[in-house]
Amino acid sequence: MAAQELKPGTWKIDTAHSVVGFSVRHMMVSKVRGRFERFDATLTVPEDPTKSSVEATIDAGSINTDNSDRDNHIRSADFFEADQHPEFHFRSTGLEAKGEEFVLKGELTIKQNTHPIELTLEFNGSTLDPYGLDRAGFSASTTISRKKFGVDIEMPMDGGGVVVGDKIAIEIDAEFTRQA
Repeated sequence: MAAQELKPGTWKIDTAHSVVGFSVRHMMVSKVRGRFERFDATLTVPEDPTKSSVEATIDAGSINTDNSDRDNHIRSADFFEADQHPEFHFRSTGLEAKGEEFVLKGELTIKQNTHPIELTLEFNGSTLDPYGLDRAGFSASTTISRKKFGVDIEMPMDGGGVVVGDKIAIEIDAEFTRQA
């Protein structure tokens, strides 16, 4: 479907049908994957959908890597300081078409550190569900430096390298419903 098929209006993320996930190198040999359990996003679509904007928040304390000890460590002052910085924020600043995909530009704030990022964005289509709600789906991905956002713990390994890599791959699958 083409982006012009996205109906104008205010769209809210359907958290039951969306995932905000990530992966990071661990011990230089594998990747740890995780997700955030609590997040919110609002998509505003004007008549020209290429002028759309999105604002999102992620609850930093809702991290889930399927290991409670690791999750508690990530919430601590070593990483997120979730008690002092409970949310991450994203605000889009522009959208560019790139063939079948788009580049969503924006500003991401983690631990009071705000930096521009670009997400590769795919519009997966829209539909009318059996309950009369307009639904639209998107997939987005990017890679950020955790150190750039103040998550700068250094954990060197004896033989060289680090326990936790700097590059964080972010993958989002989002389903939105248009508000009445």
